[in-house]
This record gives sequence, C-alpha cells and structure tokens, in this order.
Amino acid sequence: MKAAERWHSARVQQPVTLVRWGALGTPVLVFPTAGGDADEIERCGLIEALGGLLAAGRVKVYSVDSIAGRAWMGPVDPFHASWIQERFGEMVAEEVVPAIRSDCRDPEIEIVTAGASIGAFNAVATLCRYPDAFRVAIGMSGTYDLSPKLGGHWPEHFQWSSPLHHLAAVQEGPFLDRLRTRFVVLATGRGAWEDPGQSWAMAHVLGQRGIPNRVDLWSESHDHEWATWREMLPLYLDDLA
Repeated sequence: MKAAERWHSARVQQPVTLVRWGALGTPVLVFPTAGGDADEIERCGLIEALGGLLAAGRVKVYSVDSIAGRAWMGPVDPFHASWIQERFGEMVAEEVVPAIRSDCRDPEIEIVTAGASIGAFNAVATLCRYPDAFRVAIGMSGTYDLSPKLGGHWPEHFQWSSPLHHLAAVQEGPFLDRLRTRFVVLATGRGAWEDPGQSWAMAHVLGQRGIPNRVDLWSESHDHEWATWREMLPLYLDDLA
C-alpha cells in the first residue's frame, strides 16, 4: 500500500512530499541521498528489498524529499546550505513527525530513521536533535563531516545541525539523558567510494557523550552504492524494528 502527502512548508519555503509504503508496523523514516526525492528509495529498489518486512506488517516505510541534501550538491553557498539544513531538521520534527504519528494513529509513537550517504547524516542528525521522536538511527555509508564544503566559513546554523560538531556542546541534563537511551548504527562498506573513517569519527563523538552506538564494517565488495544499501537495511530493520 502506497500513499503520498504533499504540502507547502513555510520552514523550508518550498513544497514537501512525504511518501508511505505499507500499512502496519514500526514507522521507519528513510532519508534519500543528496539529490533524491521521496520516491528515490522505491526507484532504486530499496522498497522491493524491504518487501518481506512490509508484507509481514513489521514496518511502515516513509520518505521525504532531500531538501537539505540538494543544497550540499555542486557549488555550495555555505550560509544557505547551513540555514536550509537547520530548517529541514525543524521541518522534519514539526511537520513530518506529526504526519507520521497521525498516520499511525499514535501521537507518541517512536520512529526509526535511516539513510545512506548524506541520508545517513540526516538520519543521525535527526535522532541527535529530536530523541523524543526517534529511537534508532541507521546510517549507511554515511558522510557525517560536511565542514569541508563550508569554504572556511562556520555559520551558526551549521554548528547546531551537524551532530559531529554540536554534540560536544550539549550540556548534561534531561536532553542528554534521553539521547543516552537511543541507539545509532553506523554501517559502512570498505569498497569503492566508501570512507569508513567518517563512521568512526561519528562513533567517537557519540561515544564521548555516552550515546550507545555501533560501527559495522562490511566487506571490500560493498561499495558506496544502492546494492550495498539494499543488502544492509533489511538486516538492520529485521533486528532493530
């Protein structure tokens, strides 16, 4: 069962599409890669790979347009990209999460989030900013350090939307206590175009703050591509969802 919802978001100042596959089960929000839209994960075979879990009613899969990811492609305006990244996170929390909870008919249901490449950045960033809504993040082949794209600038918006950089500044208290009840999987191949160092760096920052996480190193035959992610995500959701 597939359904789509569209609306104009004042937060990101553009239209947003949220697509859902499945009817029952744990809600899973999958972020696209940098240039992807909400239907990308279906076009690239990920929904087919999750077919068993969907048919069994174990997961409902959602995806939203990669509005922030597109801002990091090609020539980057560091101030605009950082601004839209922060606003995108707010849009997910204030618009997408309520839409998912309404669809699930549970105003407090916790969501699993996942993504590959920059989608992994968004999955981990979303959990780290909104641990009351998200309980697990699955980052696949993640690019977690976007600072090289800033051209030497350091916009304030970037500091608070990049988990690699803002977690060190989070004060002890209820928010961090809540984060410490969440879980992050950082999966990466060792094949072409992969950078396992990104996952290890993210794990180091999470570990310093006592946030449970695990790095899974896949083989040298697992490249930075959809075939790898189609293999990874069903296994992790079978275990964690």
